[in-house]
Order: sequence, then structure tokens, then C-alpha cells
Amino acid sequence: MRLSSLADYAVVMMSAAARHCGGSARLNATTLAGETGVPLPTVQKLVSRLSSAGLIESTRGTGGGFRLSRPAAAISLADIIEAVEGPIALTSCVESGRNDCVHEVKCQVRPHWNAVNEAMRGALAGVSLARLSSPPKIEMAPGASEMAHAAGVMN
Repeated sequence: MRLSSLADYAVVMMSAAARHCGGSARLNATTLAGETGVPLPTVQKLVSRLSSAGLIESTRGTGGGFRLSRPAAAISLADIIEAVEGPIALTSCVESGRNDCVHEVKCQVRPHWNAVNEAMRGALAGVSLARLSSPPKIEMAPGASEMAHAAGVMN
């Protein structure tokens, strides 16, 4: 699975918005475009889609801008991707109403695609915007922190 550029930009934008919009402050598209490097017309297009999906609240005019509609911890990577690309579907077999595969009648794998698709969506849903907008945590192998302390690398 590969995200479209638009979905990738939406994740980058939402991550930046989460860092800025911890309170009630609003962020404008020009500032977000400058900070992220996403072209302004693309930011404006994505603000519209993300607003329609209920992920951000947008206000026009003086003092306007946008902010997250709920806490970053309550917005998942799956929410953002689906707002831009529609429902996550790895194959046409899992898209509702689609029965156009020429191999459908004899396909031995088709019954399993729903489980695979749900696992993928579940993995994406398990990553919150709060996690994406914070610095990555360095995970050490078991025993590594004790070795680092003993070597004087960590206090």
C-alpha cells in the first residue's frame, strides 16, 4: 500500500496543526504552507476535505483559520487517510458493492482479504495524531539502558 501525495500532505499538515493548535488558537493556511512546504493551493484543498470529514474546524474571514475539531489523541492516521482517499481498501474485493473481479468465482484468497484489510486499517487506526506530532521515542533493546548507564553514556 502506498499513500497518495495528497494523503501524505494531509498527514504532514495535521501533524503541524496538532503542534500549533493545542489550545483554542487558530492556524491559517499560509502559515501552514510555509511551515510544511506544502503548496498553498494544496493546503487550501486539504483544509476543505479535512473540514468536511470533521477533523478540523474552519472559520473564514478576519481572525479565521482552522484548528483540530477534537484532541490529537482522538484523531487517528486512518481517519486522516480516509478523509482524503476514502475508505481503506487494499483490493477491490473489500470495497462494498464491487463485484467486478474476473477471478472472483474461483479465487481462494478472496475470503481472507477482509481480515487482511481490517488488520491494515486497525494498524493505521492505532497510530494517533498526538503520536505523529511528537518527537519519536527511542526504544532500546532489553538490557541496553543498563549497559549505557554502566558505560557512562546515560545518567
